[in-house]
Amino acid sequence: MNRIKNIKELAELAGVSTGTVSRALAGSALISQKTRDRIQALADEHGFRPNVLARNLRIQRTGAIGVLIPLGHETGQHISDPFFITMLGLLADALTERGYDLLLSRVIPTDDRWLDRITGSGRVDGVIVIGQSDQSAALDLVAGHYRPLVVWGGHTPGQSYCSVGSDNRKGGDLAASHLIERGCQRIAFFGDPGAPEISQRLEGARDAMARAGLADQLTVLPAHLVAEAAHPDIARFLSQEGQRPQGIVAASDVIAMSALRVLAEQGLSVPGDVRVVGYDGLALGEQTSPRLTTVAQELTRGAEHLVDMLLRRIAGEETQSVVMQPELVVRLSS
Repeated sequence: MNRIKNIKELAELAGVSTGTVSRALAGSALISQKTRDRIQALADEHGFRPNVLARNLRIQRTGAIGVLIPLGHETGQHISDPFFITMLGLLADALTERGYDLLLSRVIPTDDRWLDRITGSGRVDGVIVIGQSDQSAALDLVAGHYRPLVVWGGHTPGQSYCSVGSDNRKGGDLAASHLIERGCQRIAFFGDPGAPEISQRLEGARDAMARAGLADQLTVLPAHLVAEAAHPDIARFLSQEGQRPQGIVAASDVIAMSALRVLAEQGLSVPGDVRVVGYDGLALGEQTSPRLTTVAQELTRGAEHLVDMLLRRIAGEETQSVVMQPELVVRLSS
């Protein structure tokens, strides 16, 4: 049996136009189901597969969404980070259900034009950025002329780009307020405020401490987001004479897990000697010992928002940033 090489040959065999074949193979409702089934059966019988690349060029679509992880302030972080893995899984599921492939890039920015180069490459139909890092300027630069761009992260007044994320300031407030209610007066914040999200969480913790009249009792350790790098800094901090806090607000669950490890190594009990609260709401928090109290960000709903808003922007709609309300999940560590 002769193998069909192109749409023209398949159209001649089916006795229809090439346009009808193209629409039938794309599943267009403009073509009757009976005709679509007949053309698909002929294509299968003669081993024909449409040239998806050529079709995408004609309709100016790639069928792919770029998911970028910029690491400006924390270049040692990897895609294997529990937060990134969680978000990537959720985004991959949501994009696949909408018929898109995911093109993943871990980016170490060298200048403010890195995102401009990616969006101008023509390789993707739109871009989702996971985390702002310290790249707000680059995001604003591209958002002014490239519409299909959505960013996971905290919202800052005046930003040009569309973002989805939790109310980080409220989340930091929830964490510190919870520790204060549990009797903690000396509280340490672990996290590098060089990133906007972490800076907002620190401000929330400061809000809670100020309301309680404890503003001078908050200390800050700019701990890394990478567990291996955070561990020695936390160990040195907690081993210093008079440095040990009664409670720890960690800027991420990964940092909180490093704190739990250090406290155990130094023979301190949690929550007996020190209470610990993380941030993110990762499933791993259920597996720590003790189970980790955390500020959850509703990551599943966040991923759904990111994909929905991006596809609406690809279709030409305008969308506004979404700020979701965080939730304190109390477990045994506090």
